[in-house]
Amino acid sequence: FYRLVPQLVVRVHDEQELGHVLRECRARKLPVTFRAAGTSLSGQALTDSVLIQLGGEWRGAKVLEQGSRICLQPGVIGARANQLLAPFGRKIGPDPASINSCMIGGIAANNASGMCCGTAHNSYRTVEDLRVILADGTCLDTASPESVQAFRASHGGLLAELERMAASVRADPELAERIRHKYRLKNTTGYSLNALVDYADGLEILKHLMIGSEGTLGFIASITYRTVIEEPHKAAALVYYPNIDAACRATMLLKMAPVAAVELMDRAALRSVEDAPGMPDVLRALPEEAVALLVDVRGAHHQELEARMAEVARVLEGIETCESWAFTQDAQRYALYWKIRKGLFPAVGAVRDLGTTVIIEDVAFPIERLAEGVGALTEVFQRHGYSQAILFGHALEGNLHFVFPQGFEREGEVARYQALMDDVAQLVGQEYGGSLKAEHGTGRNMAPYVELEWGKDAYALMWRIKEAFDPDNLLNPEVILTRNPRLHLENLKPLPAADPLVDRCIECGFCESVCPSKNLSLTPRQRIV
Repeated sequence: FYRLVPQLVVRVHDEQELGHVLRECRARKLPVTFRAAGTSLSGQALTDSVLIQLGGEWRGAKVLEQGSRICLQPGVIGARANQLLAPFGRKIGPDPASINSCMIGGIAANNASGMCCGTAHNSYRTVEDLRVILADGTCLDTASPESVQAFRASHGGLLAELERMAASVRADPELAERIRHKYRLKNTTGYSLNALVDYADGLEILKHLMIGSEGTLGFIASITYRTVIEEPHKAAALVYYPNIDAACRATMLLKMAPVAAVELMDRAALRSVEDAPGMPDVLRALPEEAVALLVDVRGAHHQELEARMAEVARVLEGIETCESWAFTQDAQRYALYWKIRKGLFPAVGAVRDLGTTVIIEDVAFPIERLAEGVGALTEVFQRHGYSQAILFGHALEGNLHFVFPQGFEREGEVARYQALMDDVAQLVGQEYGGSLKAEHGTGRNMAPYVELEWGKDAYALMWRIKEAFDPDNLLNPEVILTRNPRLHLENLKPLPAADPLVDRCIECGFCESVCPSKNLSLTPRQRIV
């Protein structure tokens, strides 16, 4: 929902071109922003300076060691990586909902996670090696001893500074513990400060700081992932609880159960899809406070799947539900359940008023306070007049997405949006000690709130990191870190009311059959983005 028009778009085709562009921009003090698929929703891949867009040559992929590792260039679609790994029964750890359209460059640069990924299998936890091009055009390949040796000679000062930062954090028990606490949750707010407590060697720190850096520290030219097992046998259950308290009690029990995913959907979210074709009739009859959990269980073979389903049923026994429930292994029914979950964002887009956009943000609460957090967020939305807001997310991680329509044309709308975001930031970041961005990256929309969440000392450390990598502040400036408290209210995209017959694409990047735009048959001239 931001619009910045670049003065120059450069489509680079290889590392040599990219390095040349970076060196020339640095000589001219021109800010640059990298863009892969551009599916990010918080203003990460926009600029009014030089936009570096990936050409079609950045799609190299190499499966290693029978699928236990895979080396990928940033232009590879996430789903394509999994197609290459499927014959080996493996997949990459991150599983964002937009995996059919987002690219590896963005997945790594945002430290994206998803439904089944949690905090154990994101890019930070599964990266093995990177090939990185820094602001001065230098290329580092962490898998090459020769490249590492040359880099230590040419950039020893950078590595030494990272090691000094790590030592200072370890010497400050309060700050170190705060960092550890924050990364027990899903957290993509600011830089990956956990690199400073997890590693002492400058090269490892650099590698892990690049993950989630949103193009502000350098360009990821390739990444080698350690892959994870893709269990082939799957089952799912859609369980309806009478209220959020019951759903969160169930979630706490499921935290230690053999589940692949637990997705929470509030009543407003379920209402947004209940009239879509093929939806279960029960959705329309649920009580006003009802909350659904989509519970997904997987196994290496049928017997393991059956045992896990039985264990989950045992764990949930005794918690009141709106109706009886059971797992399904039927492929169509299984797909329907996930269609309900994945259709929530496009569903809000389909019913929004003309001249508005759809905003999605994601936060994380400590899981033991998830029920309180849902109630508090709902109250904040109601107080600011966002009655159409829906909540859903990855319950096992306390990770909630909130989605609502927003216009900026009418008088008072920007101020209303600012008041909402101020209250959300205070609620999540301060009162609950949660994450303002759990998996979508910081972007422009949350950059003004990074210090509020992290505090003065951690925020100063982030600026020190930025200075070490990019002393001229030319790489994607204002994304992640900003000294402009109104950045998230500037360069908002004009949203004039369009002809209702025009395709109402909401730029979600999902492009699945659940998208309402798929039902429209329009000529190219009628289509707008």
